[in-house]
Amino acid sequence: MKKFGLVGFPLSHSFSKKYFSEKFQEMGISDTHQYDLYEIEDINELKNIIKNTEGLTGLNVTIPHKLNVRPFLNEIDSTAERIGAVNVIKVSENKNLKGYNSDYFGFRKSLEEFLGNTKGIKALVLGNGGAARAVCVALEDVGIEYKLVSRRASDDTINYRKANELLGENKLIINCTPLGTYPNVTSFPDLDYENIGQGHFCYDLVYNPSETKFLQKAKANGAQTINGYDMLVYQAEKSWEIWNS
Repeated sequence: MKKFGLVGFPLSHSFSKKYFSEKFQEMGISDTHQYDLYEIEDINELKNIIKNTEGLTGLNVTIPHKLNVRPFLNEIDSTAERIGAVNVIKVSENKNLKGYNSDYFGFRKSLEEFLGNTKGIKALVLGNGGAARAVCVALEDVGIEYKLVSRRASDDTINYRKANELLGENKLIINCTPLGTYPNVTSFPDLDYENIGQGHFCYDLVYNPSETKFLQKAKANGAQTINGYDMLVYQAEKSWEIWNS
């Protein structure tokens, strides 16, 4: 039995388990492939998972371990190294662990489809966690200028007050915060939505609910919107590609 799984905490709503379980069924390999959830609050428990799980071939990594998993890896892919965050681990037969970042690929592909032929756009990236790091590297690689936005300004981030002043010249807004995620569906980023409208592209990495308050408010003013579902599918397929390479 080849085993795969998701490491994170909490794992009450897992896209990955449902996606891969259905994928294995459709491929006719569910009798030899299995996807499980490994809900661990302390990343040190990863050692026991690796040691005690027979047939373990690959893992996905989610909040809060995308950054703190790195010391446990034997190798790290160059893209994941640039990002500084890992969300895919390939486990070799001798338990060698190599880290990758499929969020980068998932986001980049879905963004390019979303923007189409749009040129010269600038972006505001809301949040500064592991997902935002993958987003920023992808933006760099497709040639989109961006500013990181956080509640508190620092050397490399601006605050929301400053971001609101820049809405006119930054037409791509990407929410990398958990604001609006189920069950806290009434929360949303602190933006002046009356200054977001036609010509703006609003991308929310959140996929549950399918339309967050952020997207609802932007869409009501004429902005084009997309949620994080396509990114999730593309990053899952990239994970599968990595595990089978």
